[in-house]
Amino acid sequence: MSAVVQIGSRQVNTHLAALRLIGSGLVAFGVFLSGFVPAEPAPYELFMAGQVAIWFLLGLKISRSVAPILILFLLFNTGGLFSMTVMKDITGAPMYFAVSTFLALTSVFYAAIIEDDQRRLSLIFKAWAFAAVLTSILGILGYFHAFPGAQVFTRYDRAMGAFQDPNVFGPYLVAPTLYLMYRLLSAPLTRAWLYAPGIMILTLGVFLSFSRAAWGLFAFCVFALIVVMLLKERTAAFRMKIFTLSIAALVLLIIAIGGALQSKKVDDLFLNRAKLVQSYDGARLGRFERHKIGFLMAMERPLGLGPMVLGKMFGEDEHNMWLKSLTTYGWLGFVCYLTLLWTTVALGFRHLLRERPWQPYLMIAWIVLIGHAGIGNVIDLDHWRHMYLLYGILWGCFALEQRYQMKLRRTQVLPS
Repeated sequence: MSAVVQIGSRQVNTHLAALRLIGSGLVAFGVFLSGFVPAEPAPYELFMAGQVAIWFLLGLKISRSVAPILILFLLFNTGGLFSMTVMKDITGAPMYFAVSTFLALTSVFYAAIIEDDQRRLSLIFKAWAFAAVLTSILGILGYFHAFPGAQVFTRYDRAMGAFQDPNVFGPYLVAPTLYLMYRLLSAPLTRAWLYAPGIMILTLGVFLSFSRAAWGLFAFCVFALIVVMLLKERTAAFRMKIFTLSIAALVLLIIAIGGALQSKKVDDLFLNRAKLVQSYDGARLGRFERHKIGFLMAMERPLGLGPMVLGKMFGEDEHNMWLKSLTTYGWLGFVCYLTLLWTTVALGFRHLLRERPWQPYLMIAWIVLIGHAGIGNVIDLDHWRHMYLLYGILWGCFALEQRYQMKLRRTQVLPS
């Protein structure tokens, strides 16, 4: 009888393990789809909507460690719903906030799924890197018109891959680039060939996006990754390895960009986009002046203006996440966004150099999030899918750390 029970228990465990493996594969596939957003709703939304619902119906729990991000995101979007009450024409607003709320739930989902099994972090980053390389290749081929119809992967003569906007395409590639760089720097030199091609493809994709925000984000994140790794690994051998690889990478980057600039088309667009301030930034009613006017208007409207209202007034959207949170989500949304961002940054800094299995993923996501906070001064981020993925990764790591600390305390309390 005991043998039967044991066999039955083993079969149940086998089935459960198989289901968890399938579930983890679906999570990775969802992340992969985030690299292909040619229109809204994208396949990512449709797939993730079903997956999130199924996971929670099957018992995925939101722990106390993950609850704060859920509460802050719900309050953030509640502020947006309040802004609809002051709109004369709410056409498009309900769908806008439906997308915002759904993306917020994906962030909570990623955090919960990572807390449930830390091994999913590796799957998430591998899927992200795979998707980034593929969409980057599409953008590169499109930019150089490698085949008939390839221009569908460009916009304004700028690579955008399978995205709607080069300004989203470029930043999307940065976190996978850092992941591959980390693997390159932490692996034996004999395995460099595994990661170097992917890094070069992603770097060229960022460059050909001709997004100043993406260029700045890329430079900041690469520099920050090297600094943090030097702080973490203080051996002379490791530092020499980083120095050698960094010099080699810089030389290859210069050669690659120099080769691309031999094309007159690339050279002209580069010289134009390399200007720190474009005509549409500093002109009358340009980006910076709209920022000033928008902030003054938001100070008089606690409930905000509503989504896309400022864009209809001036012909251009806010292009500033701080202003966007005020105009679209009201004062409540602004406070929640500020609280969420700085809480995440503070917690990430606190856990940054702790030796944990999830430390590399936390480090990469934390660096990239800070970089996105910086470019948020000149671009809107509230519907960027990978931003919510970054928040989910970080809060999943925070939840893992909290569980680790609780387990450690119980171990210390128990008698030997």
